[in-house]
Amino acid sequence: MMDKVQLTQEGLEELKSELQQLKKEKLPQVIERVSAAREQGDLSENADYHAGKEEQSFIEARISEIEDILAHATVVKNTNTHSQVGIGSRVEVYIEGKVGKTFTYEIVGEFEADPEEGKVSAVSPLGKALLGKKKGDKVTVEAPAGKVVYVIKNIK
Repeated sequence: MMDKVQLTQEGLEELKSELQQLKKEKLPQVIERVSAAREQGDLSENADYHAGKEEQSFIEARISEIEDILAHATVVKNTNTHSQVGIGSRVEVYIEGKVGKTFTYEIVGEFEADPEEGKVSAVSPLGKALLGKKKGDKVTVEAPAGKVVYVIKNIK
């Protein structure tokens, strides 16, 4: 059984949208493909049938996963304070000793993380280290290349 899952309102809406798309568009399309492939006859050598069944299985598993997440979701309101890091905060940091280059991260629930968009999970090492901290605080994060010390420049 899954524990409570923290999501921002935006993350909740994205998951609901993905679920709708999977149920109303993608699953019916793949079921139709599988049905058409089944009508071609011998299933043992029917690549379309096997690929379709595999895709159908993947979609059904993702639907189940999203439904489970939504059933255990707790929407966390974005923190309105700019004095302390919380879920929903946008945090501007720099690596200690490298003041010129800054990074901006948004702290989000664990199923919303997207490093390419700068969205860091609250349960990731960086997210955990930043939660509850204030402007000017230093946090140390264990990275594959060793320990990295970030300094919080700004909280939005």
